[in-house]
Amino acid sequence: MDLDAFTSVHTPAWDRLAALVRRRRLDGAEADELVRLYQEVATHLSTVRSAAPDPVLVTRLSDLLTRARTRIAGAHDPAWSDVVRFAVATVPAALYRVRWWTLGVVVVSLVVAVVAGVHVATDPDALAAMGTPAAREHYVHQAFAAYYHPQASFAAMVWTNNAWIAAQSVAFGITGVWPAFVLLQNAVQVGAAGGMMASYGELRTFLTLIAPHGQLELTSVFVAGAAGLKTFWAIVDPGPRKRSVALAQEGRALVTCAVGLVGALAVSGLIEGFVTGSGLPWWLKIAVGTVALAGFWTYVIVPGGRAARAGETGDLDVERAGAVVPTAG
Repeated sequence: MDLDAFTSVHTPAWDRLAALVRRRRLDGAEADELVRLYQEVATHLSTVRSAAPDPVLVTRLSDLLTRARTRIAGAHDPAWSDVVRFAVATVPAALYRVRWWTLGVVVVSLVVAVVAGVHVATDPDALAAMGTPAAREHYVHQAFAAYYHPQASFAAMVWTNNAWIAAQSVAFGITGVWPAFVLLQNAVQVGAAGGMMASYGELRTFLTLIAPHGQLELTSVFVAGAAGLKTFWAIVDPGPRKRSVALAQEGRALVTCAVGLVGALAVSGLIEGFVTGSGLPWWLKIAVGTVALAGFWTYVIVPGGRAARAGETGDLDVERAGAVVPTAG
């Protein structure tokens, strides 16, 4: 194909399409012409690509067609607006919807942790199961406090570990069993460690080192477990929805919760990496953790509650998730 001759013949059509794209308003005839020229130039681009793929001409026609397609179909909202909406509405709404599940998980976990701690602190056999006397004393008087040494690599390790715990609840939430197991195991381990510290008179050390980061960290784990259990419950009791629809909707909202928890776990990791083991007064460390936790729940309750009342569920919108058949009930 003679590319110069092809360009010479069709340039008027390309220029005309470009002129129509630039116009602010089109009448009916011009709009029809725009669509016709768009189809014509699309054929030209296909011909050039197959017969004489000149990169300059291909780029020119591709750009022209992109602008024409936008003019015909209408521009989508800019990507940043989707990101903002996701951050200020979708994520907090998803977290808001599992708030009562989270509260239930918190209560049960605290009860299990306290029972485990009291058992270890008061029962010699349970304390002995925690390790040899030398190993216990090393953990209580040295290893526990030495674990929290401020540095970036430690913060990254903490974030990765916590994210992995939360990810298990998310990934296996549909089973119902795995989130419960992870939450139970976590509560028993924390409680047993606190009980061992208490048996050596170091309960205050335990609480002051756990409280700064643990408030937000454990809350994030509880939310992940609650979201996983709620997904499982969608199978048990889907309500008026079909089970497949309920599972799909809750599963997508569960992923939204997981995305939101990435940020919360990152904050708790930074606190654990740079605040918990620092030389700051213990009350200031705890205050930092309390402010972080308050910020998280403010984010969930205020914008989350507002978004939920407006109909936001944390699921994808209809355009992305697909419409479902309405059900009665």
